[in-house]
Amino acid sequence: MSGRAEMLLAIADDELILGWRDSEWTGIAPSLEEDVAFSSIAQNEIGHARALYELAARDLGTTADELAFDRAPDEYRCAPLVELRRLDWAHTIARHWLYETADELRLAALVASGDAELAGLAAKMDREEVYHRMHAQMWADRLRGEQRFEAAVDELWPYALGVLDADGRAALAQRVGREQVEPVERGNHSEELRELWQEMTSVRRSVPGATW
Repeated sequence: MSGRAEMLLAIADDELILGWRDSEWTGIAPSLEEDVAFSSIAQNEIGHARALYELAARDLGTTADELAFDRAPDEYRCAPLVELRRLDWAHTIARHWLYETADELRLAALVASGDAELAGLAAKMDREEVYHRMHAQMWADRLRGEQRFEAAVDELWPYALGVLDADGRAALAQRVGREQVEPVERGNHSEELRELWQEMTSVRRSVPGATW
């Protein structure tokens, strides 16, 4: 598998799994406004995943549906940060803020890359991610200084570093005002991902050939 396909799958898997996790707040968020906000964000993330899978599928001679739903749980390349399930609100916002900050740096690097096709997709995604970042920053500013939120950021910080490769981690640490620590790297999947995979692929497994 080419380096480009590996990278596309890693980002697509991040977006797909985080989209599913964000959607779990629908109906149980602290307010109706946040129900709508997280549902919208989840739809965007899953849409970005699909676009990335389609690009990777062309490189790999397969389809977006096969990449999204036909792989075994251990074949996903998502960062452990996005796998965590049903976090409380403080942890959810901490993850939201840390992930969106890391994703902004990642997208900027892709836009500046020499791959015109990938740069174009990254630029489109980045424009759509502006709302995500505004929402995350609004909540981070609102909760900053509260013990539960600060503890959640500290707990999830090693996971956040694992979203980016080694070259991007210093910039992330500077952006969020924290020292680098040992990251929780990709490839360390949790049982929570396997449980989500069962739910996420149930239609595809019960109706062979079902499409996105």
